[in-house]
Amino acid sequence: MRNVYALTTALLIGGTAATMVFQTPSAAQVAQNEPGAITVAPPRAGAPMSFADMVAKLQPAVVNISTTQKITVQQNNPFAGTPFGDLFGQQQGGGDDRPVTRQGQSLGSGFIISADGYIVTNNHVISAGTRTAVVESITVTLTDKKEYKARVVGRDTASDIAVLKIDAAGLPFVRFGDSARARVGDWVVAIGNPFGIGSSVTAGIVSALHRVTGQGGAYDRFIQTDASINQGNSGGPMFDMNGNVIGINSQIYTPTGGNVGIGFAIPAEQAKPIVDQLRGGAKIKRGYLGIQLQPMTPEFYESLGLPKDRGELVASTVPGEGAARAGIQQGDVITKVNNQDVTPDQTLSFIVANLPIGSRIPIELIRNGQRQTVTATLGERPSDEKLAALSGADGDGAVPQDDKTTQKATRDTLGFSVTPMTADIARALGLPAPVKGVVITSIDQGSDAGQKGLQRGDIVTGVNQRPVTSAAEIAAAVAAAKSAGRPSVLLSVQRGNTPSRYVPVRLNDGQ
Repeated sequence: MRNVYALTTALLIGGTAATMVFQTPSAAQVAQNEPGAITVAPPRAGAPMSFADMVAKLQPAVVNISTTQKITVQQNNPFAGTPFGDLFGQQQGGGDDRPVTRQGQSLGSGFIISADGYIVTNNHVISAGTRTAVVESITVTLTDKKEYKARVVGRDTASDIAVLKIDAAGLPFVRFGDSARARVGDWVVAIGNPFGIGSSVTAGIVSALHRVTGQGGAYDRFIQTDASINQGNSGGPMFDMNGNVIGINSQIYTPTGGNVGIGFAIPAEQAKPIVDQLRGGAKIKRGYLGIQLQPMTPEFYESLGLPKDRGELVASTVPGEGAARAGIQQGDVITKVNNQDVTPDQTLSFIVANLPIGSRIPIELIRNGQRQTVTATLGERPSDEKLAALSGADGDGAVPQDDKTTQKATRDTLGFSVTPMTADIARALGLPAPVKGVVITSIDQGSDAGQKGLQRGDIVTGVNQRPVTSAAEIAAAVAAAKSAGRPSVLLSVQRGNTPSRYVPVRLNDGQ
């Protein structure tokens, strides 16, 4: 017995290296979620226990918007020209090629901004779905199922915003908030009518601010969210936790057609001034410099020796407009406008469009490696029709081979051979007159230049923003780039009669 007591004491002193278990009657087992079995910790500051109270207030101000459209469709009789052509043609509308009219619909969302029935939505929600369609009517449906015919007070294609009006009074409405105070990670709530199933509420966070989607233009700057936004949510509001509208749900990024957690809303700070002008019957006017820009890639910055993500490259200027009058030239890299840095998040188009017409603004640019500042006066942005790009010749004219005029250095470093421009070559390319530069006579499709789409017949007019008229001048420019430690050069390339564009080309390794 002495030994047994000693062993028991040792086990206890050793920190329960072993334990003794006594069987006792067990209590009755209950469900995991039995009432009272779960206690919920209070939410952290800023996080709601539920969105229900807020949504109950806001949801009546969010509406469903639908349109009816008349669509003209060109008739195609598959039996035209056969003995059955007349028979089947009559069944489909009485003629082989006679157009037929069909009815179409579109669905979207919107929100009421005044008790007397002014409503904000996306312009694309109330626009015709095709070029052959005409919108015949717009219907607004409230959450209590009341329907009203709406008229368009104003619309703006560039910002994708429209203001409607219904004849009603005493309506629930919401106000715009300050989207500039939104932070990444803030809670947001989206209310809308996805897929036409009825008013729906989703919640998420602000995923990103000032998101540029790559569409270009003055309003390519969105709030990104992971709150579920689907087809039909367009035009609906995005609310912050104070119930203020900080965005208009506008687009989604999706490879499937459904929500994948990447939605975009027009920030209230951009939308509200436009809504106010449209509501007052004013035409939306925007600043305009008259510059055509070319997107910058990391290779552009490398070839020009510039810091990454700073500045935009001028591809051309419009004669007589503010940029041309200020002396801005093709090849200039604009780094600041009105003392604001030009970055991917704050593009030149965005800055200029939001400045008053007639403003005299300083523009900082880099030309041939030298910084300088010019002053430009903003004009009024023309209509989209006037700004439509003109397509030119494809530049497939035959170019004679001339080995005597090619330079081995150019072929080895850039992957193509060139010959000086002549009147005969200009005629072969369909040019009205010779262009100063050199013509590519052969190209290695495996080189970086070949991968970038350069081809025989393209005209190289400059290298690193300096004009070239011979292979020797190209070779000199390449040598200068190597001496500066740059792995690529920036070519100015023209194809046919189209305006020249810039192409960064990486120098071949080991050369």
